[in-house]
This record gives sequence, C-alpha cells and structure tokens, in this order.
Amino acid sequence: MIDRDKLRAGLRAGADALLPGLPMALPLPESTLDRLLDYLALLHKWNGVYNLTAVRDPQQMLTQHLLDCMAALPAFANARRVLDVGAGGGLPGMVIAIWAQQARPDLRVALIDTVHKKTAFLTQVKAELGLSNVTVHTGRVEQLQDDEKFDVITSRAFAELGDFIRWSGHLLADGGRMIALKGQAQQTGREGLPEGWTVVQMQPLQVPGLNAERHLVHVARNENH
Repeated sequence: MIDRDKLRAGLRAGADALLPGLPMALPLPESTLDRLLDYLALLHKWNGVYNLTAVRDPQQMLTQHLLDCMAALPAFANARRVLDVGAGGGLPGMVIAIWAQQARPDLRVALIDTVHKKTAFLTQVKAELGLSNVTVHTGRVEQLQDDEKFDVITSRAFAELGDFIRWSGHLLADGGRMIALKGQAQQTGREGLPEGWTVVQMQPLQVPGLNAERHLVHVARNENH
C-alpha cells in the first residue's frame, strides 16, 4: 500500500526546494501535486507486471524518478514542442506534461519508445490523468517523421549522447536544443558527438534526497550546419 501522505510530504518538500528556478510555476498547484502522485501510483502498479523501472519502492521512485525529473523542469520552461526519446515509463516526458498542463497549457509533449508494453502504459497514463497535451508513438525514433519539428528533444537513460543525436537530430527545429539527463559530467560522452553538433551547456542539478551527480547536457547544431 502506498502511503500517499508520506509521498505528498516528500513531493511538496521537493517541489519547494526545486521550483524557485521556475518562476512561472509557483506555487505548484495542488491539482498538479495530485496528478504527479497519481502518475507515481500508476508507475508503481504497472511496474510489477511490465518492469518499467528497476526501482520498486514508491519513496525511492519519488526521489530517484519524480524529483529527479522535476529538477530538470526549468530547462523546459520556454519550450513549445518537446519530444521524449526512449520514454520508457514516461520520465521525464510525463512529468513535463503534468507540470505543463496548468503552468504551460500551450506546451505539447510527444513520447516515443520501441517497446509496446511501455507505450501501452504511457497511453494509459494519458487517459487516466486526462493529459490532452500528450502524444504517444511506438517505434524507432530514427523512423519517426513529424509535420512540425520539436524545439526541445530530451532523453533520460536512453543511449550514449552521440547515438541520441544521430538517431533523433533530424527532428530538431532550427535553433532548438537536445537536452539529455545524465549522471557524472565526465561520463557524458561529448567526444562521440556527430560532426556539426556541440555541447553548449553542462548544467548541474541538485535533487533533494538524492546523493548522486546529475547533469543536464545541452547540445545544439553548429551555426554553419
């Protein structure tokens, strides 16, 4: 049984610590907190059958997944169309979408994964939480074509940085950014970037309760490409 009061206290404390970097979202509405907890409950429930994450304990899910993704939210504050590649259980895409539903109702989030059971879960989350700002794709991102490019493409625990760029860079709008959620800075693999791409920012994150290095790696096309 999930102790929602305990999780709510942890989520509220984490949100208070993280969201000053996100001026348009303060304070975090109670309805958004409820949806984040509902998402966490669905992740915990479906994980037992679909093996969406190796983390089993809801309190650890709160810290290692939910708060970790919330720490990255300021990087998406000005985005209009976001693509989450290798979305898995919806991290960070679903967290971005839940936050944006009230804070940025114009923002749209697409999630793609090759594994049907994972996209089935994402589709269920979209339905149960009423996330009209979400689109779910099943398939390889290399083969994805969209009528409109994305101004931010993101991934978390998906692939090496170079492969992430090679496979999904064709979907990035002019002037857009690829943002990868990574661990230690020296393990980002910037030396493996395809020609024409540059790491433009290495942004350290502080996640409440998480004793581990976390970084956002921002990558953009060189101006002459």
